[in-house]
Amino acid sequence: MTTSHYIAGRWVEGQGSDCISVNDPALGQPFAELMAASVAQVDQAVSAARGALPAWKITSASKRAAYLRGFAEQLGQRREALITLQMRNNGKPRHEAEIDLDDAIATFGYYAELAEQLPSKNRDVPLAAPGFSARTRLEPVGVVGLIVPWNFPLVTSAWKLAPALAAGCTVVLKPSEVTPLIEQAYGQIADALGLPAGVLNIVNGKAETGAALSNHNGLDKLSFTGSNSVGSQVMRSASAQCRPVTLELGGKSAIVVFDDCDVGQAVEWIVAGITWNAGQMCSATSRLLVQEGIADALLPRLQAALENLRVGNPLSEEVDMGPLTSQAQWLKVAGYFATAREEGLQCLAGGKALDRDGWFVSPTLYADVPKDSRLWTEEIFGPVLCARRFATEEQAIAEANDSRFGLVATVCSADLERAERVADALEVGHVWINSVQAVFVETSWGGTKGSGIGRELGPWGLSAYQSVKHVTRCLG
Repeated sequence: MTTSHYIAGRWVEGQGSDCISVNDPALGQPFAELMAASVAQVDQAVSAARGALPAWKITSASKRAAYLRGFAEQLGQRREALITLQMRNNGKPRHEAEIDLDDAIATFGYYAELAEQLPSKNRDVPLAAPGFSARTRLEPVGVVGLIVPWNFPLVTSAWKLAPALAAGCTVVLKPSEVTPLIEQAYGQIADALGLPAGVLNIVNGKAETGAALSNHNGLDKLSFTGSNSVGSQVMRSASAQCRPVTLELGGKSAIVVFDDCDVGQAVEWIVAGITWNAGQMCSATSRLLVQEGIADALLPRLQAALENLRVGNPLSEEVDMGPLTSQAQWLKVAGYFATAREEGLQCLAGGKALDRDGWFVSPTLYADVPKDSRLWTEEIFGPVLCARRFATEEQAIAEANDSRFGLVATVCSADLERAERVADALEVGHVWINSVQAVFVETSWGGTKGSGIGRELGPWGLSAYQSVKHVTRCLG
């Protein structure tokens, strides 16, 4: 049994009613277990954050920046252990786990730099009216709850934790019950750095723990990344208290390939967009829109590329794609395979679970998928790609935008003016042109429509944890 709750600067055992099994998805077997935090322990964590807030928010920006750089350095010192845990608990191939860790390190380093710039952001405001002066203060929003998903643990928590601490907020972090172990590193680092008790608190648990945190009246803000169904519950909890939220939710993103694109290069971008993390990404480009002039050449090459991917256990072999992270997700994806058969979809590759230990599925491609198919419209969260053909640029834009989601998109074309024009017309939060999904901490992350509210990363990520105050003084 693992002790995994970090409250008020101390490690404590869970007192909740749920026992959490931590699984190796490549084997389909548990390798650790822990007791969830109780509702009372969630309350203790929020109280600890509330108690630590007055001192933390007036801690100098330079000192907060030093702590953040300490987090980055300590993550690097734990490199091999964290990479191995990502591979074991998530099923990520080594190269993906390495990028995850590098992303988290870069995030803490970036927000350390922004923290040092905070004093210059408090400045005088020119007024047109005589006889008054005004100034701006950027203040921490207060105590924030952070609820993060299982597909990118360590990374998504860094995207929230680093800017929250930089802004002067205190936090209660709830990792996913599917991957509850890796975020323990943040508590261990807090201990090693001497971070004041209560500034960072970590509580693990299932739905009861998440509800206790999202409903807690001691929070000033909540930031959630996960499914739309849970996100709507989080939003209802926030609305009951008129509390601000940041929501990073689902996607059903398009990759648009024009007929002037190099076929081999297009295949590389398409495969990366649907098989990275076994397709378990809100940003997975799971809708392929391919122009008629290139479709007959591209689809067979894409079929072969997906069939040739090495799928297996990342801890015992060199692989391109690992298993799905949980049995629940494996069953969900298998259900979509059944739906595809019922709908009579044309399967060019995959379309089945693999007959081996663990939660493996085959990389899958369906061709000429109708727009009313469930597989075309619903987020699957697996390596399942649906393709349709288009004739004109206008048709491609219309079909790409015909979704209740609006997180990301990719445009592939040798005509850069056209690519930029299409990127501007797409109703999403982030567009890549002729690229894999490279995410940089300096750019924003978030979507439009049903893909969420607010932005993470970049200066926008810091602003999400700041409150703007103006002070106006009469000079008379």
